[in-house]
Amino acid sequence: MSFIVIIFIACNSSAQTTHDKALVRKVVSDFQNDFNKGNFKNASLYTTKNWEHLNPGGGISIGRENVLKEVRVVHEKFLKGVSMTTESITIRFIAPTVAIADVIHKMSNFTTPDGKLHVNERQIKTYIMVKEKGKWLLTQDQNTVIM
Repeated sequence: MSFIVIIFIACNSSAQTTHDKALVRKVVSDFQNDFNKGNFKNASLYTTKNWEHLNPGGGISIGRENVLKEVRVVHEKFLKGVSMTTESITIRFIAPTVAIADVIHKMSNFTTPDGKLHVNERQIKTYIMVKEKGKWLLTQDQNTVIM
């Protein structure tokens, strides 16, 4: 009997995982689209109100409004016109309502305020998402430059 229950759970989990993986990928895609536009105007559709952002310099912004203030300022300055593309994505579910996506992004060239030119830079970004009311939302992200 327990064998039948395990098979039932496994079958239902894999079906849900395929659908959920697609929804998690969409959150990453939505973030990337907003990044490339620089305005993050759709962030409320794919982030939680308590979204936390850890930037490559080690800074942290907490709360959607604070994160948006930070990223919009950066995109008005040295990241203006900069775009990123996805090279790879790995998704794993650590609970039925929690997912982690590790994504390698390639950045277009840009110069930071210290005058350093970044050419063909690759970053690994970890997106942590939660499923709220049936919808996957970004709750924390952190990106690190790949050396």
